[in-house]
Amino acid sequence: MKALVGLGNPGPEYERTRHNVGYLALDEIIRELKPAGPRKQFRSLVYEARRGDGRVVLVKPLTYMNLSGEAVRDMMRWYKLQPEDVMVLSDDIDLPPGAMRIRHTGGPGTHNGWRSILDATGSEDFPRARIGVGAPPPGWDLRDWVLSVWEKDDGAASIREAISLAAKAGVGFVDLGIQKAMNLYNVKSKPKKDAPSAEGADAV
Repeated sequence: MKALVGLGNPGPEYERTRHNVGYLALDEIIRELKPAGPRKQFRSLVYEARRGDGRVVLVKPLTYMNLSGEAVRDMMRWYKLQPEDVMVLSDDIDLPPGAMRIRHTGGPGTHNGWRSILDATGSEDFPRARIGVGAPPPGWDLRDWVLSVWEKDDGAASIREAISLAAKAGVGFVDLGIQKAMNLYNVKSKPKKDAPSAEGADAV
């Protein structure tokens, strides 16, 4: 059994903020897998689906970001899951807008949701799909930045693509495992390079 957890804050006022792109990626997975649910359990919205020969549980913590780890810990205890069975989808200010990176382990960085997960479970060994939302511009407070809406920014289209790619990576993790998901989707998430101009190209 596998679990996919989307991090975010509950409530319509947070729906399109940078901190909620993990929720949005999970929403795309829910639309694809058409799971049963939701039900409220573990202070979360919980969905369950069949995938191949196994089950997958989809989880949106309702604890607010800073206490996400308590919901994740309780869910893991109920389903008897190990950290390596759980992929977490989250925003990341250390990645440029539209980048998406998958890792099989790592620390919390500046992310309070990740800090809560690591504190509550005592483990860093969670696969994760990190969706780049960019660093705060000069003069911005970090909290205000992650709770601001991204859809009208110049990089909004790229962020939408990264959300969709993270959703595909989550399904890939369930179907193929973390290493194959990394091989497939980390390559696709690399920024595109501009083609060389005709003037700068070598003659052939």
